Amino acid sequence: MTRPTVGILGAGAMGEIFAHGLLRAGWAPEELALAVRRPERIRELEYAIGALTTLSLVEAAEGRDVLVISVKPRDVPGVLEQIADHVTPHQVVVSIAAGVPISVFEGALPGVPVVRAMPNTPSAVDLGIAAYTVGDAVEEADAQRAEIVLAAVGDTLQVSEDLLDAVTAVSGTGPAYVFLLAEALIEAAIREGLPHHAAEKLVHQTIRGAGELLSTSDKSAFRLRGEVTSPGGTTAAAMHVLEDGGFRALIGNAVRAAASQSRELGEKVSER
Repeated sequence: MTRPTVGILGAGAMGEIFAHGLLRAGWAPEELALAVRRPERIRELEYAIGALTTLSLVEAAEGRDVLVISVKPRDVPGVLEQIADHVTPHQVVVSIAAGVPISVFEGALPGVPVVRAMPNTPSAVDLGIAAYTVGDAVEEADAQRAEIVLAAVGDTLQVSEDLLDAVTAVSGTGPAYVFLLAEALIEAAIREGLPHHAAEKLVHQTIRGAGELLSTSDKSAFRLRGEVTSPGGTTAAAMHVLEDGGFRALIGNAVRAAASQSRELGEKVSER
């Protein structure tokens, strides 16, 4: 399948990440169109990306094969109202608005293929993961076009829609958990006497290396942790503190809170 043309409706942080990723993956600037809310973003993005950038959602949407809706959940109804008369069943709508169910899009855009997805910010370095689910009007060719766009910045995984709030809480929010861990480790390293630059380098490379090891090894996280945790050793002492302090429970509570917030966001939009 040839590269689909793409309109990104809402070129904020995630929309811009997608635009840059598509360029790295081989899209030409003229195959993209971006809609923004603020006039000052037009010049900024036209310089950085070279694609059509406009304040008009309709201008960015018309004639594009795939429309990526990358706005805040509360803004979705307004976006759909503006584009409803200009989107056709020959296009594919890919929503990356957290929590907003497919039914909201299908209600506003009858007959239009809709894909709901949740990517994450490592897409900025082509190491993202986007889980997605498809609506009732999506044919195989539509799903392929959506997946081509999502796969331009990382891996993809198809799931049922009832799992997407959990996906949002795990992989969508997940980078923030890792960044918070990095902050805490750097602060702890400095308190132990390491200079800031050394603490940052040690923590950044440790997280990068551990992630690569975990993703490429055939061993589970449990086994990899066991291999570095010698009885009576330094890692065992650290693990005891984390387990005794409720580390697992905190992570579980954080994921639960994020999933609940995702569901709540979707419910609020559905009620409008």
